[in-house]
Amino acid sequence: MNTIAIAFILYLLIVLGVGFYAVRILKDIKDFALGGQRLGPWVIALSERASGESAWLILGLPGAALVAGLLELWTVVGCVSGIILSWLIIAKPLREATKKYNAITLPELLERRFNDEKGTIRILSAVIIIFFFVFYVAAQFSGAGKVLNVTFGLSEMQGMVLGALIIISYTILGGFFAVAWTDVIQGIIMFGTLVILPIVAFIEINSIGYSGAIWDTQTLFGGKIGWGATAAALGGLSWGLGYLGQPHLVVRYMAINSADNIGVSRKIAFAWAIPAFFGSMFIGLIGLQIVNAGVLSFDGKVIQSVSMLPDPEKLMPILATHLLPAWLAGIFISGAIAAMMSTADSQLLVSTTILTEDLVGKTLKKPNTDYLKLSRIFTVIIGILAFIMAWRTKDLVFEMVSYAWSGLGASFGPALVLMLWWKRTTRKGIIAGLATGAVTTIIWANVNSLQMLMTERLISFVFAFAAVVIVSLLDKDN
Repeated sequence: MNTIAIAFILYLLIVLGVGFYAVRILKDIKDFALGGQRLGPWVIALSERASGESAWLILGLPGAALVAGLLELWTVVGCVSGIILSWLIIAKPLREATKKYNAITLPELLERRFNDEKGTIRILSAVIIIFFFVFYVAAQFSGAGKVLNVTFGLSEMQGMVLGALIIISYTILGGFFAVAWTDVIQGIIMFGTLVILPIVAFIEINSIGYSGAIWDTQTLFGGKIGWGATAAALGGLSWGLGYLGQPHLVVRYMAINSADNIGVSRKIAFAWAIPAFFGSMFIGLIGLQIVNAGVLSFDGKVIQSVSMLPDPEKLMPILATHLLPAWLAGIFISGAIAAMMSTADSQLLVSTTILTEDLVGKTLKKPNTDYLKLSRIFTVIIGILAFIMAWRTKDLVFEMVSYAWSGLGASFGPALVLMLWWKRTTRKGIIAGLATGAVTTIIWANVNSLQMLMTERLISFVFAFAAVVIVSLLDKDN
């Protein structure tokens, strides 16, 4: 067994150990969903960051920067800005609202805040979250297949099976507590990967005598001019809007032990996000120069151009195995798996809690139902659905995450911002915003002519925001 395999197996044993430990303190559905709101600022901050940045940041963004160049700078700036904005305007008031309305889930909070006796907000929210999360979790399983294929020679199918089994297992065992504490481990490893690997790659490119710029400024707007250049920049920046409404991220704000600790968590999150995002982009930019230098090899063949790579999203593990000592490569490749696990487990957890608490629990209203057991069953079911989608789809991780990110961010971002900051927001306005964000994303993302005009990430958010405002102002019950 090689050093990389040993490092990877040790990492897996640690995260599974956390899951088994968490079983001992898991008592009820509130523990499963929010960790009993006992977790402090460091755990919440690292958990939020690890959950927010999935296979997309470790594999998708470096692959996109490898192909598109400096155009991805707009994505980096947009994401970092979105993280900062979300912690500044959503985190604390949302935690305070969670306490005021004694809510466990986001749909439950919206329902209670607007006294939605018909349950329309709760049911619509639950359907939107579960629908888009299946795509999101599928992206993580697909990413696991790619990393394990590069690292251990497993087929992508075998890698997806292994990743899915591990993620589903510790989510079932320990719920939010296990997810949050494994996120701390995963967040630290991810940070190390995204900071150290580009530095080592930069040293490598200089050691082989490369003296040019590591990026081409002509790629800043994708080689486009006029509206095309503007649309390209806005497309990248629009990633930031999604942070205002991702259910698996805002649940971290709801779960912190005190709203007063948000300030500490905020600083930790900012210190993680800024170097991690720029590091991810530099892996792709510097990786392009290393590829062109002809010093990388994969599957016994020397890679001399991007077209010779089996998949641009496999750049990170290929670089790690080539540039780093085996033990460190093992840790950093674990970081790639960590990125997928930390997002997939959070999304599985949110989905199953919503199915259990907001759909089955509120609909059946059976007091003797074991909701903790039911949550675990739903975790397996949603995991299987996501696995099937990952198996059948040919989309890149980047594309699947973009679709789910848009649908969730546009549906819940405007609703949350306006609920927390605009007193005239009404029940009908929230329903209109939720529906508009989801439907616009689904339509816009599947019509090529609309995609060429502007990304659905921006359009769906703007339309949803306008829907909440307009319907709230026209609501006669306001």
